[in-house]
Amino acid sequence: MQPGTCASEGPLVRLQAVTVRFGGATALQSLDWDVMPGEVHCLMGGNGSGKSTTIKVLSGVHAPQPGGRIEIGGRTVARLGPAQARALGIQVIYQDLSLFPNLSVAENIAFDQAMGRWWAPARPARQREAAQAVMQRLGIALPLDAPVGELPIAGRQLVAICRGIAARARLLFMDEPTASLTRAEVDALLAVVRRLKADGIAIVFVSHKLDEVMEIAERVTVLRDGCKLGTWPAAQMSTRRLAALMTGHEVAGRIHARDMGAAPALLQVRGLGRDGEYTDISFDVRAGEVVGLAGLLGAGRTELALGLFGMRPPGRGSIRLDGQALSLRSNRDAMAAGIAYVPEDRQCLGLDMRQSVQDNLVQAVLPRLSGRLGWLPLARRATAAAGWRDRLQIRIPALDAPVHQLSGGNAQRVVLAKWLATGPRLLILDSPTVGVDIGNRQGIFDIVHRLADQGMAVLMISDEVAEVFAHCDRVLHMRGGRIVGEFVPGRHALADAERAIHA
Repeated sequence: MQPGTCASEGPLVRLQAVTVRFGGATALQSLDWDVMPGEVHCLMGGNGSGKSTTIKVLSGVHAPQPGGRIEIGGRTVARLGPAQARALGIQVIYQDLSLFPNLSVAENIAFDQAMGRWWAPARPARQREAAQAVMQRLGIALPLDAPVGELPIAGRQLVAICRGIAARARLLFMDEPTASLTRAEVDALLAVVRRLKADGIAIVFVSHKLDEVMEIAERVTVLRDGCKLGTWPAAQMSTRRLAALMTGHEVAGRIHARDMGAAPALLQVRGLGRDGEYTDISFDVRAGEVVGLAGLLGAGRTELALGLFGMRPPGRGSIRLDGQALSLRSNRDAMAAGIAYVPEDRQCLGLDMRQSVQDNLVQAVLPRLSGRLGWLPLARRATAAAGWRDRLQIRIPALDAPVHQLSGGNAQRVVLAKWLATGPRLLILDSPTVGVDIGNRQGIFDIVHRLADQGMAVLMISDEVAEVFAHCDRVLHMRGGRIVGEFVPGRHALADAERAIHA
């Protein structure tokens, strides 16, 4: 397929009657689906809808049941394996990007050249030339010799795209590419996607962010429970209709804000500061109140959260919880005081991906569950884990299932349960819905609202202003390490808040 190939020549890929089963479970049921050359096509659905299985069918990881048919470039492919899929131009950029952090930008982009052959060893100059050519083609600039692990997430995302193009991609799957990006970074990424489209490269965009889907896609396919509900022109869809299709019901859009002025202040922060991160931070969170903390990347939100959790102790100022002055030198001090912190990066910081769901659920309360000699009875551990599984409605095949197999929504519920088991009075949530589909997002917020109704104070950080506006009682605006404003949903307009925060 040459750059500029017209979509009228027929689909680049086509699946017909594709069914995938794992034991007695059906992951995809008789899927008919196609993607045109040079098309931006969004594949949408909740966790477990079949999106990942569809990607793995076309990337040669899963073989469909007999009777299913895969066509690539107008030709039927009888047996599709990973190597053949790549040779045919199918490239996948997963959410974790699968890059080599210790290798340079050039080595990651020109990975095939970096591998070399015994008869033709790798030549660094050729790798650099290949990487530079791809970046020029996409109109981007990255430091070729910098280790990829030192780049911000937006830079790593671009490296992954360049690597796919260097491998002669004809179809590029992008799984949740904007989950951790700022609005400016999202705009830059979408500009690159449009350049790829102009080159005749098809993009399948998997995203839970409905507004971005409407902005970039030409067609949208919605899956639910392994079945295709339909494919529609994006111009004919609305975010409300998409949400209803994905979840099977209308998603509530009301503002949840309440006037909590009469409730006692549970958290009182005065003049808090840490050099190079935040300055003169003062605010209260009342018992039963959900306070949002919004701002652009680099505003100091996560740094403040880590200070309140004792992981990066502030250098000055005071923190009081229930009227008691706290001196937080470690996260153990914060936990003992009744503070819990759910981090943004649940895979690296919130969960131990090597362990089971059960082990993760009881991880933060092992001393409490253990006997006097330090032994933890298996029955006590299982009972505690099962209780939290039921309370937070975590959908898992078994308590001893590996936590890395869970969907984003269920993994986030495990992290929440792990910290709620400590019995906190203050819960800090850092971007709690990153990588979580719209149905599970609502479920997580339902949990947050129940906790607040029980008197817990909640401080919630989010990049999505509309999200905190819908689910918080007040929203604090943080910029340059300072709190510069406050918005009350219902009293202030969402558009005004978004304009101020993104200015």
